[in-house]
Amino acid sequence: MIPPGATASKPQPSFATERLLLRPFQYTDGADVERLAGDRLIADTTKHIPHPYPEGAAAEWIATHADLWANGTGAPFAVVERATDTLVGGIGLVIDDASRSAELGYWIGVPHWNKGHASEAGRAVLAFGFRLGLHRIEARHLTRNPASGRVMQKLGMTFEGILREATRKWDTYEDLAVYSILDREWEAAQVAG
Repeated sequence: MIPPGATASKPQPSFATERLLLRPFQYTDGADVERLAGDRLIADTTKHIPHPYPEGAAAEWIATHADLWANGTGAPFAVVERATDTLVGGIGLVIDDASRSAELGYWIGVPHWNKGHASEAGRAVLAFGFRLGLHRIEARHLTRNPASGRVMQKLGMTFEGILREATRKWDTYEDLAVYSILDREWEAAQVAG
């Protein structure tokens, strides 16, 4: 596992999949983040994305990423189509070093839905997380967003249950579905796959 501060002198990595580049967000991504993530369809089904997305808020958010990486508590990545060098979304891990676990979160802009980007990026980030020494990675989705649950299933995550009215989105209590995968399950799937 990455101990806090261990990454301070080592930049966050970038890595490529067949169609995607996962890299740290850059300040120049701010306008695209605000445009894509600020779409009401994205904000409506994610826990923390606001709508409307305030101008300049993406740059403020991106400015927090270096510290997350440096102190070992997070690894946020921009999801970029390699062929077009187009930002299509974001994905990342919120890391809990004490339990050697993390929460996976992601969003893909509406124009890029149904192309398999979330699953492809998710596989790469799970592999990265387990290489960091994580034992467990979980993900959650609003139960009214079953498409996100299908991504988690494609990643080999196991459904653990429903957290009833566990979060609030726009003054409405929402149920959350929880999925997870353990390091040994990930390793077994890679050997079998």
